[in-house]
Amino acid sequence: EFWGDVAEDFFWKTKYTGKFLDYNFDVTKETFLIFTNLGKLNLLNIFVETVNNYCCLMRVIFLGVVLDREGNEPGDEKTVTYRELLQQVCKFANVLKSQGVKKGDRVSIYMPMVVELVVAMLACARIGAVHAIVFAGFSAESLCERIMDSQCCILITAGKEKSDVIDVIYSKCVPWNPEVDLCWHSLIGGASEECEPVWCDSEDPLFILYTSGSTGKPKGVLHTVSGYMLYTAATFKLVFDYHSDDVYWCTADIGWITGHSYITYGPLANGATSVLFEGLPTYPDVSRMWEIVDKYHVSKFYTAPTAIRLLMKYGSEPVQKYNRTSLKILGTVGEPINPEAWQWYYSVVGEKRCPVVDTFWQTETGGHVMTPLPAATPMKPGSATFPFFGVVPAILNESGEELEGPSEGYLVFKQPWPGVMRTVYGNHERFETTYFKKFPGFYVTGDGCRRDKDGYYWITGRIDDMLNVSGHLLSTAEVESALVEHEAVAEAAVVGRPHPVKGESLYCFVTLNDGINYNQKLEVELKKQVREKIGAIATPDYIQNAPGLPKTRSGKIMRRVLRKIACNEQDLGDVSTLADSSVIEQLFENRCCTAV
Repeated sequence: EFWGDVAEDFFWKTKYTGKFLDYNFDVTKETFLIFTNLGKLNLLNIFVETVNNYCCLMRVIFLGVVLDREGNEPGDEKTVTYRELLQQVCKFANVLKSQGVKKGDRVSIYMPMVVELVVAMLACARIGAVHAIVFAGFSAESLCERIMDSQCCILITAGKEKSDVIDVIYSKCVPWNPEVDLCWHSLIGGASEECEPVWCDSEDPLFILYTSGSTGKPKGVLHTVSGYMLYTAATFKLVFDYHSDDVYWCTADIGWITGHSYITYGPLANGATSVLFEGLPTYPDVSRMWEIVDKYHVSKFYTAPTAIRLLMKYGSEPVQKYNRTSLKILGTVGEPINPEAWQWYYSVVGEKRCPVVDTFWQTETGGHVMTPLPAATPMKPGSATFPFFGVVPAILNESGEELEGPSEGYLVFKQPWPGVMRTVYGNHERFETTYFKKFPGFYVTGDGCRRDKDGYYWITGRIDDMLNVSGHLLSTAEVESALVEHEAVAEAAVVGRPHPVKGESLYCFVTLNDGINYNQKLEVELKKQVREKIGAIATPDYIQNAPGLPKTRSGKIMRRVLRKIACNEQDLGDVSTLADSSVIEQLFENRCCTAV
């Protein structure tokens, strides 16, 4: 009933009746299923014509500001209205149609944080095409892998990236051909501003977004039109308590799910005015973010704990240089926030008057699944507090038994919500295996969780071979694969080490081939290798020469031991299963020489 009421706020070309949400999470019993039964719609028609109902906000939408875009260089700014955005979206949608793009086709987008990125993704939605955005910090090889997996028919990119990556991509796809490599501005200039929306069924795909997998190969998370729209619209409105006079700023990149849900779709579905920032929080100085808050009178501010920890170290003076009285709500996203950073954020940035909404969610969930509601939920620094409406969490032990009361274990969910992913693109078996096979009947988040005596939930971190670096999930297997592709490396193992700013850092152990000496030149080469294969975000913080790795007699690397060594913790626990315990002493000795 709740989601049915939310759906009434939007326009549907046709409506279905009957059961709204159908599902089966137990892959051992019958066909796996998540399905929303709503009707035909088009997201762009909703954004343009129906924020709260079909007619009454037409005037607001066509006159209101949708984006205040702020570039990296001070003074590089642009204001875009909803009318202008609609015109640009329709024009570019017609450009895509002129190139043969049709409903269901995949379109890859690889762009920085510019207005054209928003235009491109919405143009895809306008005509029923499926956008697959790749974070602009990823390497050419990572981009190519995602294009090939999603079988995209068009790549939309920016000029400054072109010289670095296009030749690499096309050498693996098709030969360069000037007749099909086209200029945005030349095409859009003559395009019509009229483009009728293509009506989509509830479960038609909206976009594919790749997230790291524990096996190393990225997963193409697929979200659908209606469920994702309803969930991002509702969570944005309620979690940020959005009102028409608010100015909202999310500092994320649109290349990640936070940018999809809470820069583009959620705010647009509510007719919000947002700040779009292409730049660094410390350029030209460390007060840049607070200058922007003051300049645009930002009232709702959403950022990552990594950014908070980065700015904390410069003290309160850069923050207090600027007026922050416009702020009403502060949010955090991407990773658990440590209590010290939470207190600084609340006390210094928010002046102890702004609620902090510490949101937990994933690329796969589409939107917030655990979050305080501002001024309604008593806050506990570092806790994601309680589930959002319709989300039913549970904590399981290793045997799959549900734990009651204060407890710690695997965080799972008992039932779906409209915004949950529907599949891994092109590999539904992997979807079922990754999220539902370990504990049949539950969605497995891959995160550990603790519930305290008051019922508050605390996210304790990943329980698989994933690392959360600056709020971005990285696969240890993917980094290891990049390292061993270097001719000098025989074997590699990657673990996380706590970092005061990034949360976790990449600590890599490499075993070299016979006859190869470890030196600074090789270390530079290995870091470059990872950057080129994955992207700058995966650059190792530490690389340690490891003549041998701690393995069990069956050959399995004991990563638990490596994590202890990375942190210089001498108490290794039970190592009786080690095949060769002598490697431990060597690793500790090398650690002292190569890491500080």
